[in-house]
Amino acid sequence: MKKIIYITLLILLTSNTLANENNYFLSLKNKIVNVRYGPGFDYPIKYIYKKKNLPLEVIDNKENFRRIIDFKKNSGWIHISQLKKNNSLIVLDDKILFGKSSKFSKPLAKLEKGRLLIIKKCKNNWCKVKTESYSGWIETANIWGTTE
Repeated sequence: MKKIIYITLLILLTSNTLANENNYFLSLKNKIVNVRYGPGFDYPIKYIYKKKNLPLEVIDNKENFRRIIDFKKNSGWIHISQLKKNNSLIVLDDKILFGKSSKFSKPLAKLEKGRLLIIKKCKNNWCKVKTESYSGWIETANIWGTTE
């Protein structure tokens, strides 16, 4: 009996880990996007996003709807027409924006927690990003919106 319980727990734990690996990020295509309680237009609106390019993690899909979760752990369903390939990230801790992909390069700006950045490219645990005023590199630790 103990073997059966042990095997069942092992299967459940590994399947949950594998399921998280299949998640991916998308960004909001429009400035105003409805998030619904379920995967259909018949479901009521749960809340509304008002931030274009906000990165969201897709955790499930059903037909043309994607179940998403944001960096604050809010979740709901969004129609695929309101989403696009991920091109942004959110800084989870204060970070320094560097001129090159090295801690020894010139610091350009201090980025505060919660800042939305547009991704240009990512390589070797660094992402080249753009803000309204600056363009530079940040380390990929403590960011939301990319698997790099």
